[in-house]
Amino acid sequence: MNPVKHVAIIMDGNGRWGLKHKKSRNLGHRAGLNTVEKIIKETIKYKIKYLTLYTFSTENWKRPKKEINFLFNLLETFLINKIEKLVSSGIRLKIIGNKKLFSFKLNKILNESEKKTSKNKKLQINLALNYGSKNEIVNAAKLIRKNKKILSEKNIENYLYTKNVPNPDLLIRTGNTNRLSNFLLWQIAYTEIFFEKKLWPDFSSNDYRQILDKFKKLKRNFGNI
Repeated sequence: MNPVKHVAIIMDGNGRWGLKHKKSRNLGHRAGLNTVEKIIKETIKYKIKYLTLYTFSTENWKRPKKEINFLFNLLETFLINKIEKLVSSGIRLKIIGNKKLFSFKLNKILNESEKKTSKNKKLQINLALNYGSKNEIVNAAKLIRKNKKILSEKNIENYLYTKNVPNPDLLIRTGNTNRLSNFLLWQIAYTEIFFEKKLWPDFSSNDYRQILDKFKKLKRNFGNI
């Protein structure tokens, strides 16, 4: 039985779900938050220590400004309303990505959320915000050069946003799309990948459990026989 320390998820399909059910992409994003809360509960039940959620990519800036503003307002409201619950639940929040392009208000909320939850150890949730894996790797190489270190796999890992976090054991992508979309490209070299047809708001706790149980029964060789 394979142990699960780290699950990464590309939460794809919110906008399409919203158009299909409510004729609004934004309502799909709101519905997706309900799924996030369900998956967090299941992750804790399975005693998984790390959960990385692809929340906003470096490419998502190409979306309409109205939708981007809605997404950030939704995130702000969620963190303001739920931060005390995260603290009491033993959840640590860590932001991975470049926060420089965010508003002063959002940065303040993100920083406060990280600070308030910094001592929690039950589950670490990595929120990938303005995250792009290629940028992350290039940034790591620049920091290695700046600090006059030798370019090596170990040093690259030491300068990634995910330093001190084990690589994902499995990656789930919902939304019936079979691609990685510039997500954790370095970290998922030997990660098991599960592509799920359901849109993110339709992804249930039972779907999640089935994938986790399927993963536990896989034979993982890591290049061996």
